[in-house]
Amino acid sequence: MHIPHLWSSELDMSIFSERLKLLRSARNITQARLAELLVVDARVYNRWERGTATPQFDTVVKIADILQVSLDELAGRKEPSQDLKIHNYELYSLYQQVDHLPDEDQRALLLVLDSFIKKSQMAKVMSRAAKG
Repeated sequence: MHIPHLWSSELDMSIFSERLKLLRSARNITQARLAELLVVDARVYNRWERGTATPQFDTVVKIADILQVSLDELAGRKEPSQDLKIHNYELYSLYQQVDHLPDEDQRALLLVLDSFIKKSQMAKVMSRAAKG
């Protein structure tokens, strides 16, 4: 069976484009960066957010994966979940693979992450101290 178009007439594309923009913005991802992650031209992506073009279904699935939402959330059929795991898609992709690392590598990764977090926290404290 051939389905000529991704969206049925029942789905309002303005809802999809609005939701796409909302979810992308909530994750602090620029249009250019999301286009890059999807391997599409930024102008093509921009048309999706404006509602003047629609992505193919496989691209919609990739968008949902990158934005960490269900297809229903992306299509506006369900309210988006507020429990975003990790804002940075590349970190999120790596995070999903961490459980497959040997225990020793996981412990090393914990030490590295902990040191970066402590460094950032210390920089914030020092910045506040310098201002005040």
